[in-house]
Amino acid sequence: MKPILFFVAVFTGLGAGAQKIDSICFHLYTDSLKKGVHNYINVDGKLSDGRWLPLTAREIDFSGNGGKFEGNDLVLPGDFKPENVTVKAILKKDPSIAKEIIIWIKKKPDDEVLPTKEEILNNRPKQRRKQGGLPY
Repeated sequence: MKPILFFVAVFTGLGAGAQKIDSICFHLYTDSLKKGVHNYINVDGKLSDGRWLPLTAREIDFSGNGGKFEGNDLVLPGDFKPENVTVKAILKKDPSIAKEIIIWIKKKPDDEVLPTKEEILNNRPKQRRKQGGLPY
């Protein structure tokens, strides 16, 4: 095979190593969505050889019953009232491959003040030791 044709075949997915996406799955980074921020909706495709491939809005059509999608990010307005959002992901190349998930909205405010590095280092509890003097 000529080098140019080989390059085109491999890098356009026409080569023997090209894998088909058999299914998709949500692999969320959090258990709830926050209002007023970008919430990344992670969808991965399972390839025919068993490997996983991260997918973006280039490969997936996202929809939901609330908020607005910007790429893979679901943005909910600060005054969003429902307790959850149903998100649907459809593979653009094969619309028969789709998933739907219900994601809950975070209820508690993010007003917790975390200690500073200095506070943590200066107020460390004494290290507890197991019987025999060895640390846990």
